[in-house]
Amino acid sequence: MVGTTGRFEHDGVEIAYLDQGEPDAPVVLLVHGFASSMRVNWIDPGWVHVLVRAGFRCLAFDHRGHGASDKPTDEAAYTPDRMVGDALALLDAAEVKSATFFGYSMGARVSAFAALMAPERVEKLVLGGLGYGLVAGVGDWDPIAKALRAPSLDDVADERGRMFRAFADKTKSDRLALAACIAHSRRELSEDDVRRIEQPTLVGVGTKDDIAGSAERLAALLPNGQAFEIKGRDHMLAVGDKTFKAAVLDFLDASESA
Repeated sequence: MVGTTGRFEHDGVEIAYLDQGEPDAPVVLLVHGFASSMRVNWIDPGWVHVLVRAGFRCLAFDHRGHGASDKPTDEAAYTPDRMVGDALALLDAAEVKSATFFGYSMGARVSAFAALMAPERVEKLVLGGLGYGLVAGVGDWDPIAKALRAPSLDDVADERGRMFRAFADKTKSDRLALAACIAHSRRELSEDDVRRIEQPTLVGVGTKDDIAGSAERLAALLPNGQAFEIKGRDHMLAVGDKTFKAAVLDFLDASESA
């Protein structure tokens, strides 16, 4: 499975994945954001190359409803439990007992749920593009669902709706599947839930990100959390930032040697 791409089945859904790096290397599971894909979130911005070069094995996958994976339009298919289940099923398929979960935006939310649902499978966490919004929410997503269902971008007036609709169009996403995904995948955790996440955790949020919420406020709730400001970056641009890459590598190296 090393150095491969392919598909596996979980919960009646076929999931596309990649596996890159040495088989015995520490594993980082990359969990992409809403309306994105493993290519847009992790391959094209250079994350897979950077992590493999640094001595890690990368597993990544397209969420259900995204990329090359199956795209159910039933809202019930997109609960956090089911989306975490897809991530854990990839670890099983790769015969990996546990990994660092590195999630961005929605992927960070899924990773946080994974740390609570299956703590023995999650060694460390990197939560990118999601700070205190994990608890407080990240705004009203109904206009985004409406924008995704609109006949065209010209029919969308809401600013955030236009941003996500344009991104979905750019990535040639299945807009109806994404609209269904919004319904359940954005469930929040409570502050007490966050306090139960004991894994070492790095929270990285752009200083111009008006979606994620405060990295510092979330990190303060985590027993082993630390925050990193991604200077001058908004929600869409923070993921590929070189200073964020350096901070993640430092965090992984420090926690590997701890």
